[in-house]
Amino acid sequence: MTRRTLEGTNRKQKRTSGFRARMKTKNGRKVLQARRRKGRHQLTV
Repeated sequence: MTRRTLEGTNRKQKRTSGFRARMKTKNGRKVLQARRRKGRHQLTV
């Protein structure tokens, strides 16, 4: 059986776009700030 395309790993997903990763950089914090302002139910992955 062939695998679906674009199938990533959870670890990679968390490391690049998780909450801790966002908090590490200035721009990442800007992302969180913007998502909070917009009223996103889910801030990060």
